[in-house]
Amino acid sequence: MKAIKVMATINEQGQLTLDSPLITDKNSRVEVIVLIPDTTEINEDEPTKEALLEDFRQAWHEAMTGKTIPVSQIWEGLDDV
Repeated sequence: MKAIKVMATINEQGQLTLDSPLITDKNSRVEVIVLIPDTTEINEDEPTKEALLEDFRQAWHEAMTGKTIPVSQIWEGLDDV
């Protein structure tokens, strides 16, 4: 047996919706083990997928339009931290 780790959401009907499709043989039976985090393990401060994608889009746009900062400038002042 091989294991594939994916994230999913349980909807109001108790059904799983995978975040991304499985890349494996189609029409095969699988065994599912659901790990539900304790409420203390959930980090509400983690950015959402949408927020991460928007940050990436903005960074990509800035890189493609030449709105970048030299690496040497990024490191300035970090030695004092």
